[in-house]
Amino acid sequence: MSVTIYKNANIDNQGLTSFAVENGKFIKFGKDVEQEYQDAKVVDLQGKLTVPPFADAHIHLDYVYTASLPSKETASGTLFEAIDNWSDSKDKLTEAEIKRRAYIAIKQQISHGVQYVRTHIDVTDPKFTALKAMLEIKEQVKDYMDIQIVAFPQEGYFAYKDGDKLVEEALKMGADVVGGIPHFEFTREDGVRSVQKGFELAMKYDKLLDFHCDETDDDQSRFVESIAAFTYFNGLQGRTAASHTCAMGSYNNAYAFKMMTKFKKANLNFIVCPTENCYLQGRYDTYPKRRGISRVDELTENGLNVSFAQDSISDPWYPLGNGNLMHQLDFGLHLSHMMSVEQINNSLKFVTYNGAKTLCVKDYGFKVGNSANFVVLNEDNAFDAVRNTASTILSVRNGNIIMQKEPEKVLTTYKF
Repeated sequence: MSVTIYKNANIDNQGLTSFAVENGKFIKFGKDVEQEYQDAKVVDLQGKLTVPPFADAHIHLDYVYTASLPSKETASGTLFEAIDNWSDSKDKLTEAEIKRRAYIAIKQQISHGVQYVRTHIDVTDPKFTALKAMLEIKEQVKDYMDIQIVAFPQEGYFAYKDGDKLVEEALKMGADVVGGIPHFEFTREDGVRSVQKGFELAMKYDKLLDFHCDETDDDQSRFVESIAAFTYFNGLQGRTAASHTCAMGSYNNAYAFKMMTKFKKANLNFIVCPTENCYLQGRYDTYPKRRGISRVDELTENGLNVSFAQDSISDPWYPLGNGNLMHQLDFGLHLSHMMSVEQINNSLKFVTYNGAKTLCVKDYGFKVGNSANFVVLNEDNAFDAVRNTASTILSVRNGNIIMQKEPEKVLTTYKF
């Protein structure tokens, strides 16, 4: 395979440079690359911001475009009513229908520069309809996207009959990550027991862990402490993620301060779904209404890994969504009050590097020898990319272009 040189790339907002790609790998970086490979194909990126591919660390691809599936709408807008409605309706889905909807969402994600995805798949279904569909999809789209599948018991390990057994069977079938939802179990004790069971399964099958955790405004929902403890004492630092942790926004400061030290010892990953949770949470409030998301600013200041994710695309939990992580970044920064110039300039990590770290992706970023996976945004710098929720105009995977757009052109007749 011949060498391709990409010149005038503003890599990670660090200034213009060039880089060379051969056999699907980065082979050299620097302004002198063109001189060394004079016969190479040259692509001029014209100063556009160039970053690693977007990594969506939390989405439910088996639910996408099912907002109208339940027989009744989620009138309260709450998480728990949506789960009940889903439980009454999910038997209607077929493998073919799940695949059809998922492919639409995946194509949309690819169009927005996403190449890494962790999808939670509901396995509280003895037929494993969604899991079977997603295992096929994972293999079929691997040239365009890496997909991690979470064995997710939407209705609980113990609140659903044999939920723990179904999670284990899903891992045997090929799921990559152990999931859980302790705040949905009947009792606090069952919630902690579900966390313990999740860790037992992860260690038995050598899997990562990702729990839906404390997705509620209840300040007494504190399963994140159990997740941190089991992570620390089982030596699974860096391999565990706590998704949502909305209740953290309602914790008293003394408790939250204490837990920051525990989170750091556990090297816990946090996944925040800004649009979804600002929609679902605060539903029991009059005014003032809570924002419904975790303490992104404090977690970040304490050196913890936080990523932003889509969560839903038009399902019973959330009616909108389009797989564009730049929208999640925009909402996340606003809701977290992280709007200084420095914070904005450094914020793309929430949807790139941090997400990839949560997924434990090793071959990621601009380094000689790494796979040549990157995206180009339609802005020259990070600040303007965030300010304008810049579109992805080029996505390259293993040195191959998998998506390319013509930058938008605006024709005007202004007289000034």
